[in-house]
Amino acid sequence: MSDREPLIVCSGVSKSYRKGDTLITPLEGLDLEVRAGEFVALMGPSGSGKTTLLNLLSGIDRPTAGTLRIGGVNVGALSRSALADWRSTHVGYVFQLYNLVPVLTAYENVELPLLLHKQSARERHEKVRTALELVGIADRHDHYPRQLSGGQEQRVAIARAIVTDPTIIVADEPTGDLDETSARAIMDLLCRLCGELGKTLIMVTHDSKAAAYAGRRLRLEKGRLLDDQRGPMGGAGVGGVGGVVGVRP
Repeated sequence: MSDREPLIVCSGVSKSYRKGDTLITPLEGLDLEVRAGEFVALMGPSGSGKTTLLNLLSGIDRPTAGTLRIGGVNVGALSRSALADWRSTHVGYVFQLYNLVPVLTAYENVELPLLLHKQSARERHEKVRTALELVGIADRHDHYPRQLSGGQEQRVAIARAIVTDPTIIVADEPTGDLDETSARAIMDLLCRLCGELGKTLIMVTHDSKAAAYAGRRLRLEKGRLLDDQRGPMGGAGVGGVGGVVGVRP
C-alpha cells in the first residue's frame, strides 16, 4: 500500500441480517476513507449503525455488500479463520466496561493478546512492560482488576489493545463508565496514541466532550453517513511520551 493511499477504504459497504421475517440493515451503502494516524469519532443515535461499522472495521463481522479494504487487504473477502488471524495482528479493541479477566493481574491481562503469536517470553515481557509504561500504569502491574479504579482498569485495557502494535485501535464508548476526571485522562491518553505514536483510532461515543478530542467527527443516522467534520484534535495539556516511539521495543 502506498503511503498516499487511505488506510481504510469503505466502498458501498452495507450490513444486513434477518430477525425473524424482517430484514434489518443497520448500515447501507457507506463510502468512507480514513488515513493512517487519524482519530475519528463516530456519533449518532442508538441504532444509527455506529457499532455495526466498528465491528466491520475491527474484523468482528463482515459486510454483506460493498468492499472494505484496510491496509490494502480486502477484509470482507477473508475466511473466518483468516479474518481471526488478521484481527489478532491488526486490531486493538478498547471496551467501555474494560473486559479484563478478574483472576489475572494487570500484567497478565495485557500479555493475553501476545499469547496468540509465536514469540519468546522475553519478547512478551518487553512489550507488556513498554505498553504498561506508556499508559502510566506500570506501578500497578501486579494488581488485579478489583484492586484498580475504573480509570486504572481502562488504562490496562488500552495497554492490552496496543501491546501487539496494531494497525488500528477501535474504542466503543471508552469513557462511558468513568467519572469526568478519569474520562479526561483517558481521552488525553488516546490523543497521545494518535498524535505522538501515529496510531489510527476509531471511537464510538455519545459524549460530545469525548468526540471533541477527535480530529474528525462522523455522524451516522439510519445506517447512512450524514456529516463529516474535521478540526484540530483536542487534548490540550497532553504531556510527552518520554522518548517512546512505538510499542515494539
